[in-house]
Amino acid sequence: MKILTMSNTFTPHVGGVARSLERFRAEFRRQGHRDLIVAPTFEDMPEDEMDVVRLPAIQQFNGSDFSVRLPIPALLFPTLEQFEPDVVHAHHPFLLGDTALRIAALNQIPHVFTHHTLYEQYTHYVPGDSHVMKRFVIELSTGYANLCDAVIAPSESVASVLRKRGVNVPIVVIPTGVGKEWFIQEDAAAYRMASGIPKKAFVIGHVGRLAPEKNLDFMCEAVTHFMRQHKEAHFLLAGVGPLEHKIEDGFKNAGLGARYHHIGQVGPDTLVKAYHAMDVFVFASQSETQGMVLTEAMAGGTPVVAVDASGVREVIRDKVNGRLIPKEVSEDFSAAISWVYRASPEIRSALRTAARETADEFSISRSAARVLKLYEGLIEQERVKRDIEDSGWMSILPLIETEWDLWANRANALTAAIIDDEAEGSEQA
Repeated sequence: MKILTMSNTFTPHVGGVARSLERFRAEFRRQGHRDLIVAPTFEDMPEDEMDVVRLPAIQQFNGSDFSVRLPIPALLFPTLEQFEPDVVHAHHPFLLGDTALRIAALNQIPHVFTHHTLYEQYTHYVPGDSHVMKRFVIELSTGYANLCDAVIAPSESVASVLRKRGVNVPIVVIPTGVGKEWFIQEDAAAYRMASGIPKKAFVIGHVGRLAPEKNLDFMCEAVTHFMRQHKEAHFLLAGVGPLEHKIEDGFKNAGLGARYHHIGQVGPDTLVKAYHAMDVFVFASQSETQGMVLTEAMAGGTPVVAVDASGVREVIRDKVNGRLIPKEVSEDFSAAISWVYRASPEIRSALRTAARETADEFSISRSAARVLKLYEGLIEQERVKRDIEDSGWMSILPLIETEWDLWANRANALTAAIIDDEAEGSEQA
């Protein structure tokens, strides 16, 4: 099978979408399929990438670490004519997402969209952020989803949100799976020694992009509160982003600089070692659609403390493989870390075992098999439809209809956002 994947983010960008693409791509290849990825250029990209097409892009858009491609889709078509994709899979509803719809229509092949992100929680990266902007991106992404043949939701929580918002095409819940490499057993003591962490320290860890939408202020407040009370506690942080200096300053100002260990952006091999060195993994983001780093940590046998949210509640079972905090209360979060800290060796062992069992439920082989099954079903449906409707006029009509639908979707989203804003203003008046 030939899969055309279109995404506004890809390696070396650090984030859930890029990691998701890499994992599925590796598994598809392992099973003998081809996956051509179309993505924007990024600084420090790998050289000589196989089956990757890079488009010119604006780097670090509006102060973020995202890359925004320039509208030059014509560069794609010679490559696509040679590749002859069987299915198009878009991972964003904007920019390259529009191009994905056009390609699917022009080639009369199925179009799948993975709704990775609750986009309204990322509008602070766009100039003119407002309630209207948030409403606009909700309406636009919902309308885009309804232009696709199927939508993949990374968790049941997201699928429920999409249904309530009016997505009426088939929605399939398929999380990004965990690769076998995360289950490798590592020598935690050796990694701690190499990182300057005492062998008997209680290590609290976190991995992720260090950005405002990740609720890191709250998480760090709870962690520093716990660490002030327990001198043997250390914090191990992996990731980069606009908040890394602020986080470091916060720990130093709290007198915890010597027990703060930031390892920056590292590869999978080092991350596996870091996860094994942790006694508990902490997570407070409310903007996730799935718990990728949670299952990674659990694959290493590390229990997780997190705030209840979409993508999180599907992974954590309270007091079984970690602690799930119902509300965002710093004292409760700190107390949950303390619960793990004070747990008996028998309970700690049970938590680690349950964590690994949970991660096994989210294996990449299982997730990839479900995606491929979805592709195959849609391809067969499209083949039958082409046999019925094949003609010169019918071959170009889908592209005309797609262009109309794209513009209509933008107009409808803008109208809905303005009406919603005016209604809210009238209520306040």
